[in-house]
Amino acid sequence: MLNSKQQSVPKKVVMSVAKDFEIIESTAEDVIFPPGELDSDEPPLETELHLRQIILLLQCLELCWQDRNDFYATGNLTIYYSQRRRKSEDFRGPDFFVVLGTERKPRRSWVVWHEDGLYPNIIIELLSESTAKVDRGLKKQIYQDTFRTPEYFWFDPESLEFAGFCLLNGTYQPIETNDRGWMWSHQLELYLGIHEQKLRFFTAVGLLVPTPAEVAQQQTQLAQQQTQRAETLAAKLRELGVDPDTI
Repeated sequence: MLNSKQQSVPKKVVMSVAKDFEIIESTAEDVIFPPGELDSDEPPLETELHLRQIILLLQCLELCWQDRNDFYATGNLTIYYSQRRRKSEDFRGPDFFVVLGTERKPRRSWVVWHEDGLYPNIIIELLSESTAKVDRGLKKQIYQDTFRTPEYFWFDPESLEFAGFCLLNGTYQPIETNDRGWMWSHQLELYLGIHEQKLRFFTAVGLLVPTPAEVAQQQTQLAQQQTQRAETLAAKLRELGVDPDTI
């Protein structure tokens, strides 16, 4: 029984409060992102091997495609593909990915609805003890069913486990290796394979795609060889009584 100071809450007020609570709960579940650029939200890389592998892939591809401006390649960057932050859609970004047919410029993250709906053409995940299960399972499923990414590879910098898949009729199928254990990427028009315990790119004719440091080293060696040949020729001319400086 209610005393004279206690009053029952009118039914309309109860229903109004319940309705407001539903709205608040729904809004908390589906937060709409602001229209501005979003920051990446990726955790630190597992090991130095993982960091160096990403840098290696980026350096080689950017040098190989230095005359192109129609792609975006990066690593350890968040891909936002839904304007509603649902838990089922909240997962970490790829370790390395390439988007074709877009502008080559720096970005703080890859926001699909700001990029004409473009998703990566190729994704490479670097396995570790803490991520391997997700990379082989949940992420592979998302890249196949939601991203529709044509090619997906994974590589373990420690165990050297290497696998690749291409999207065929909506399902990832294993990519066959050649006699060197390399896999052809139709998206990049390059092979991917292991060289000196690192994942590297190779051209269609089997040449290693170099890093900037390797190119500089090759140029230095070539210059040294040319200098040595010139010195050898000059010595031969002097033996014949010819001053090479007068030629």
